[in-house]
Amino acid sequence: MMSTPHISAQAGQIAPTVLMPGDPLRAKFIAETFLQNAVQFNQVRGMLGYTGLYNGKPVSVMGSGMGMPSIGIYSYELFTQYGVENIIRVGSGGAYSAQLALFDVLLCTGAYSESSYGKTQNGDTEEMKKPSEALNEKLRQSAKAQGVALTEGVVHSSDVFYRAEQPGTPYWQVLRDEKGCLAVEMESFALFHNAAVTGKNAACVLTISDSFITPEITTPEQREKSFTDMMKVALGTL
Repeated sequence: MMSTPHISAQAGQIAPTVLMPGDPLRAKFIAETFLQNAVQFNQVRGMLGYTGLYNGKPVSVMGSGMGMPSIGIYSYELFTQYGVENIIRVGSGGAYSAQLALFDVLLCTGAYSESSYGKTQNGDTEEMKKPSEALNEKLRQSAKAQGVALTEGVVHSSDVFYRAEQPGTPYWQVLRDEKGCLAVEMESFALFHNAAVTGKNAACVLTISDSFITPEITTPEQREKSFTDMMKVALGTL
């Protein structure tokens, strides 16, 4: 028997590789659309998780919730309690750069954050976290094989979604120009930190859902069901 306060799965029910969208309904969509013989292993707090087969290979998919505290809990438990080796975040991001348009796929090469997550977790004060380069290379090869164009770059992992503007240059322009952030999301920094702490692998692929450059924005239904290129790229790493 095995379970945690947040995951009700038993030993052996979760595959070594987990795709982790923020939205649990996106996890359900991935399981129903891409996996064969998918079995639900979690519904605690509505955070749906499934394990099935993709091209005959076992894989799991589970929601992370929004923000670093949430993905921090789930990824740490998956890495330390369930023997998970690889977590690939498949999420949405907001473009800070004009080189990214709606529905573009971004491979994260680093996550910058002002967050205190690492400092609080183990005293780590680094402001930039890196994904697994081996896992990123698998994502590159998967994208190439499937004809999916990837943009690569650093993302801003923010603790705050609704951020008050201050006088002067908008904060996102500062982060773009001084830190090299091409887009913003809210989870990768904590995921990469947990992977480093536990000796596991983590990566992040984002689909651009909105932009700070233009007024374009995707709908909730599009964010749940239309980011299929990103999902195929992640699944192709198997």
